[in-house]
Amino acid sequence: MAEDLDIIINEAELGDASLKYMLKLAGPMVVTNISFTVMQFVDRFMVSRLGTEALAAILPAGIVSFIPASFALGVMISVNTFVSQSLGRGDKESCSNYCWQAIYMGFAYFLVVIAIMWPGGPWIFRWFGHEPAVVELEVTYLRIMLYAQFLTTMIWASSQFFMGIHRPIITMYSSVTSQFVNIGFNYLLIFGKFGFPAMGVAGAGWGTFIGLAVGAGLRMGVFLGSGINREYKSRQSFSIDFSKMRDLIKIGCPAGLGFMINMAFWGVILFGLVGRFGKESLAATSAVFSCMNVSFMPIVGLGTALTAAVGKAIGADRKDIAIKQTSVCLRIALVYMGIIGLCFFVFREDLMTFWSSDDKVVSIGTKIFVCAAVFQVFDAILIIYADALRGAGDTLWLAVIEASGSAVILGIGGYCMLTFFPELGAMGPWMAATVKIIIVSFLVRWRFKSNHWMRIDLFKRRIVEVPTEIKTIVE
Repeated sequence: MAEDLDIIINEAELGDASLKYMLKLAGPMVVTNISFTVMQFVDRFMVSRLGTEALAAILPAGIVSFIPASFALGVMISVNTFVSQSLGRGDKESCSNYCWQAIYMGFAYFLVVIAIMWPGGPWIFRWFGHEPAVVELEVTYLRIMLYAQFLTTMIWASSQFFMGIHRPIITMYSSVTSQFVNIGFNYLLIFGKFGFPAMGVAGAGWGTFIGLAVGAGLRMGVFLGSGINREYKSRQSFSIDFSKMRDLIKIGCPAGLGFMINMAFWGVILFGLVGRFGKESLAATSAVFSCMNVSFMPIVGLGTALTAAVGKAIGADRKDIAIKQTSVCLRIALVYMGIIGLCFFVFREDLMTFWSSDDKVVSIGTKIFVCAAVFQVFDAILIIYADALRGAGDTLWLAVIEASGSAVILGIGGYCMLTFFPELGAMGPWMAATVKIIIVSFLVRWRFKSNHWMRIDLFKRRIVEVPTEIKTIVE
């Protein structure tokens, strides 16, 4: 009887590495990220109707607000790692307790962030060298996004919990609902429809805030609901646990620092250096970034699912399954982003005319799209292997290499392009960004292939009692 049980378990485990299994797990997260991408796309398109200054302002402001938030997100991603590995080990109450610890830490962190960035916002954008009219719009949008950070804490922590327990469908439904709310309120508040005031860029910020509030409420409602509480004790596991906080900080801080440094250099280089060439270059960069979301956000969703799948496989001590899962996801990502890269190159002028009627903006953006087309497949390699390493808890090396690549190649390289090849204009920093993605993607691939992650043990193989139903079958 025990021999028959082993056969059943082995077949089930092999199924965990199938294309069908990974698509089923990743599908809701891909839809979630696509809905977020569509929301951002529509938001920026609405703002672009306000003129070049508004389009030039909204993306830099969004990125500056996300730089400190990216540190929190890196820590939140470790929730996925610990929840999925706890699930694989059969310790379900720890799954919800890790989520609570992330929420507590997130609230405390963003109190500090707001205290620093609220008064510092105007100085940041002036330091970038942006025009005064653009700076005013950037500060307005930034300050609204700072208020929203408390909502994103609940959204990110609960979403990583649901992904970790392999129920991403909950995140998908709440995300799609909140995106529709966001788009609706953006339309009302940006343009002043149906009696609402026309708030312009501020309306885009408040529309996003309302959408996030709905998304946070839906996720937390399910997290505290009877179904999740019955299985994971989400209402009873809210006590503060400093040992679990240390777990999240130990694995999440490297990822958070890596994310934050990476975002900081993308922000400083692409909006600090690019901004020196005028608002047209900023507007073109914003347009290209908006289109890039179509390529990498679905793959980010796939990578998030891979983190959960790898974590669960490692928690069950089946690293061979984790390798197969990574291979399946990589093939999907390469095909998708390869097609997107080709579309970027072929339709680059049509994409830019969709965003702007300013001939100078279109001309600059058309050139930038060439860089975006080139690094698509390398970005796929980087995202997939990086998320597989996160599922194993191999975050420190990953953070160092990503941060170093951003600082040396994107930072110093971007500055050198500006200094020695000013005739390239906005293309100079973008060329440095392309080289950075290519080099880091090969390094991350090498790290995964080295199998160092197989020697990481987040729980030191602590014994977890075999579930009663398995004991009964074996007996």
